[in-house]
Amino acid sequence: MYAVIETGGKQYRVEKGSVLYIEKLAAQEGETVTFDKVLLVGKEDGTKVGSPLVEGAKVTAKVVKHGKGKKIIVFKYKPKKNYKRKQGHRQPFTKVVIEGIEA
Repeated sequence: MYAVIETGGKQYRVEKGSVLYIEKLAAQEGETVTFDKVLLVGKEDGTKVGSPLVEGAKVTAKVVKHGKGKKIIVFKYKPKKNYKRKQGHRQPFTKVVIEGIEA
């Protein structure tokens, strides 16, 4: 069984036991979170597609840790104008493990 969920403005295909790095959630490490925005549920006997969401479906996950991604460099430059700006950015993330899919 698998599902497609939406969180943080992105869509993820998940199964039980899969590990995801998603946009930072306001939950403590070790807590269980529930994703209610389930767009699709696939089973052995068929696929259930929502319009836009599947009614009564939810995915539960456990928060493993919070962290920051690799640093990216944002460099702005305008030629012949003596304009340069260098800035770094590290995107915060939450690592979750999918515990179950209910549909």
